Formats: sequence, C-alpha cells, structure tokens
Amino acid sequence: MYTDPISDFLTRLRNAQAAGHETTTVPGSKLKLAIAKILEREGFVGSVKESNVGPKKTIEVGLKYNEKEPAIRAVKRVSTPGRRVYRGADELPNVLSGQGIAIISTSAGVMTNREARRRRLGGEILCEVY
Repeated sequence: MYTDPISDFLTRLRNAQAAGHETTTVPGSKLKLAIAKILEREGFVGSVKESNVGPKKTIEVGLKYNEKEPAIRAVKRVSTPGRRVYRGADELPNVLSGQGIAIISTSAGVMTNREARRRRLGGEILCEVY
C-alpha cells in the first residue's frame, strides 16, 4: 500500500507520458479528480473521465502531446504527508514566471495559484506543474 496517493497519481501521469501512452487509469478520489480537472482546464492533459468499475472508482486521464513532446514537462510534489507546506495568499509561488501552475488546496476547494491569489486565499501547496 502506498502512503501518498497524490504522489502516486502524479507519478503515474509522468510515467505514462514518458512511455508515450494515450491514456492512463488511476484509482479515484475527490482530490485526485479535482487535480485532474485543473490539469485539463489548464491544458496539461486532454480529457478526464470518472468511472465506477465495480465498487471502486477510477479516473481515466487522456494525455496530451505537442509534436510528440509531453504537454507536462515536469511535475513536482511540494507538500508531502511527512512535510506539509502551507502558504498565505501573498506567499504563493510563481512557477516558471507564470508559465507553470501550482495546485493549492484551500478552504474554498482545490485551485491554481493564480486563482487563489486573485481570491486572496492561502492553503497547502500540493504540487507544481510546468
């Protein structure tokens, strides 16, 4: 059993893109679905579908490529179960001078660093994607 489901999700995305797969399937949860929806909205993945296969929920993520290069160049897990990283609205990171995004878990839900800064919300920095 793995202890960090978000890190497992990000690693599955990274590995599937490195292998050139069209889609990847991950075990489902509300948080992973929220992260996947943000990645879809920001243009890092193609499509996100949630399905119930038996008693378990799964999330199927369609991967996106730009001229055979993965749309996601790098994914970095910031906050881990052993070391949580929280920042206020004024201290949120600016990833690659605005070219990348940081995904933040706030009291108003999961959102990007730009949206959290605009709404003046701080929270836990889950990961950085560029």
